[in-house]
Amino acid sequence: MDNDVSAGSSTTVVGRLALGVTLLAVGLGYTTLIDGVTAADAVPIARYVGGVALFLAGLMAFRDRDTVSGTAFSAVGALWFTWAASAGAQASANAAGLFLLLFALVALTLTVTAADQLAKGTYGLFLVSLVLLAVADFAENEGLAKAGGWFAVGAGAVAWYAATAALAHWPTALPRRAARPGVTATG
Repeated sequence: MDNDVSAGSSTTVVGRLALGVTLLAVGLGYTTLIDGVTAADAVPIARYVGGVALFLAGLMAFRDRDTVSGTAFSAVGALWFTWAASAGAQASANAAGLFLLLFALVALTLTVTAADQLAKGTYGLFLVSLVLLAVADFAENEGLAKAGGWFAVGAGAVAWYAATAALAHWPTALPRRAARPGVTATG
């Protein structure tokens, strides 16, 4: 079993915790799983934890010469801060959907360029969440918004696990299966 526990620096751990908490809060708000809690209730967390703290973690990652985490955390921090700052604004559903769709493109880039499996999982689930939430805004469909919320919860759980695993020295990579006898790398 591959027990890769080099999930990154302390900056990466802080960034993953901030991202995980924000995704969990916003995602649970969209799911309406908890009575009386909506995505709007997550605005302060999105602004300060997901926006400010995550953006600062991105800047610190750049200082540490970690361009992948720096780019990811600062871009997603900007997303959360903008999302929180625009909460309650008089924007059309189509404008909100377009905003989410544009940031889905950022999530796609982060998914493709992520350095490890847990980051790919986090950003991949976040990508699906953003697409579902965008389509939900365009179609004004509450069911799609709930589905998008659940994908955000999944992304948040993966980000939280990645940070916790790095601190606790838990496995952060899936085991690789050995090839069958007689099978070579070329087939």
